[in-house]
Amino acid sequence: MRTYLDHAATSPVRPEVARQVAEDLTSGLGGWANPSAQHTAGRRLGALLAEARARLAGALGVDAHEVLLTSGGTEADALVVSGRARALPGGRLVVSPIEHPAVLDSARTAAAELGVGLSLLEVDGAGRVELDSLARAVAPAADAGHSPASLVSVMAANNETGVVQDMAVLVARVREASGAGHPEEAGYVPVHSDAVAALGKVPVDFHGWGLDAMSLTGHKLGAPVGVGALVLRRDLALTPATGGGRQERGIRSGTQDVVAARALALAVELAIAEQQEQETRLAVLRRRILEGAGALPGVHATLPEDADHVASTAHLWFEEADAEALLMALDLAGIDASAGSACHAGVAQPSHVLLAMGFQEGPARSTLRCSLGRETGSDDIERLLAALPAALEGARRAWKVTHKEQ
Repeated sequence: MRTYLDHAATSPVRPEVARQVAEDLTSGLGGWANPSAQHTAGRRLGALLAEARARLAGALGVDAHEVLLTSGGTEADALVVSGRARALPGGRLVVSPIEHPAVLDSARTAAAELGVGLSLLEVDGAGRVELDSLARAVAPAADAGHSPASLVSVMAANNETGVVQDMAVLVARVREASGAGHPEEAGYVPVHSDAVAALGKVPVDFHGWGLDAMSLTGHKLGAPVGVGALVLRRDLALTPATGGGRQERGIRSGTQDVVAARALALAVELAIAEQQEQETRLAVLRRRILEGAGALPGVHATLPEDADHVASTAHLWFEEADAEALLMALDLAGIDASAGSACHAGVAQPSHVLLAMGFQEGPARSTLRCSLGRETGSDDIERLLAALPAALEGARRAWKVTHKEQ
């Protein structure tokens, strides 16, 4: 029996979603017509697509026209970051240094290739954005001596550590510091949040937070890989990098996948409905991991006690331990976990998130992320804690070998 503790990378497809997908694919729904076509089959698929979009919008508390379907969170992030850079070529992107690579790499590419400005915010030791840093970054260009901010992007919950930002406070600070509180006012700075790691884990409120754009994906919530969405305020201008049929409000082209859209809508509905119950249950398991692992010498919780966090992620760092050796030993013991974001899997490098939080390179290389999901039970946690001492001992031996001559 294996123990899967990498739900932050991908969660299993929910049984309800799997059944719906199977029925859609075998009933004739799954691809015999283009939902943009004007014939009877196309109109039927178009109606089902509109229904899925409306259901997704209803679950998120937004308008259906604000929901753009994408292939996942990475594409949604890239669309908004790159789209704003292209829409305002003389502007400046403002992002936190602990963002997902979909945001950070898109922003750096835009800065290098399009010549837009780029400002990285400061974060504290828990990874929370420093409000004064944010205020300086979005101050009117005439006052601050820099190009005008065209977008602020801060993830609602970090995909590695699980720290949660107070998005309502951050957005309010942007409005105050920029001097423009409404989209029609000169100098208004739109705010985007990558909510991939937050949705279904903590309450997410697009309009209540005052956001202009928000990214989400399905495969963290129990939908198949390959579908996500960008929630986008109606009048926020984005310039796409590619052409095509321009199906999604002229921003994202390509024939829409109706089966995937329906799967995403169902998965989001289920995840939001059970969010509070799962949060309560997983908080107990997370606490058991932190207490059990923390009793071992040289093992530390990454986040301080007072940091808001998702209940599904327990993040640890180790003194003088080789993370790759640790993960390999846990894998051999039947434990599937990770050192951090799976988007950098196979690349031995320190976590950019921990480095931004002020960690030295050694601890930033020696981490373990245990992320929990609907299927995770107390037996899984006990198997992890039983395997961890021997795995850690081996990881420390490996560390000593690699640092012997340094």
